[in-house]
Amino acid sequence: MHAHGGRRTKAQRDAATVETGYALVSAAFAAAVLFGALAGPALLFDLPHLLSTALLRLGAAVAPVVFMARVISVLVRFRQAAQPSQPGRTNPDS
Repeated sequence: MHAHGGRRTKAQRDAATVETGYALVSAAFAAAVLFGALAGPALLFDLPHLLSTALLRLGAAVAPVVFMARVISVLVRFRQAAQPSQPGRTNPDS
């Protein structure tokens, strides 16, 4: 494929693939760490049943939210970085 119009170059497609993989892996890691931090004590220690259940449910509820937030934030940042700068706007680094 050639880079005509809206088509992407192979380098752009490869960069998007790598960034998507990074987003998924880093999100899975963040969600797993958070789940472990919240539900870990319930799994490792003999806590009262209500507290144990609450920690497990909290971990199970918050982990997917963290996963999605991480994926979205990484991909939005990648997309913003891939867009060319807008003419007429000043660069704060200049």
